[in-house]
Amino acid sequence: QVQLVESGGGLVQAGGSLRLSCAVSGSIAGIDAMGWYRQAPGKQRESVAVITDGASTNYADSVKGRFTISRDNAKNTLYLQMNSLKPGDTAVYYCKIGTYWRDYWGQGTQVTVSS
Repeated sequence: QVQLVESGGGLVQAGGSLRLSCAVSGSIAGIDAMGWYRQAPGKQRESVAVITDGASTNYADSVKGRFTISRDNAKNTLYLQMNSLKPGDTAVYYCKIGTYWRDYWGQGTQVTVSS
């Protein structure tokens, strides 16, 4: 059974940093891309950062230059390094693994940035 478990969220002051982790257990075939998404209260879930199976990365304009997505295949873990955090980054952050057949989602981790 596949499980994605996020960790690393919390409360941080504006300008601070957090590192999110997404630990993946279980066997997943046909991975196309892995990514981080976020959903703020009253807003739709949005893509933050994506890394393809070929290691190409793509970022939302709002986080470019501040966030970095990476993965450790040996540890089956996806990361999101978040620097220079802003109150507008406050949201629940989810990791997702997309395959050719379906998507897998984690349960989310709350990130709150105070001004």
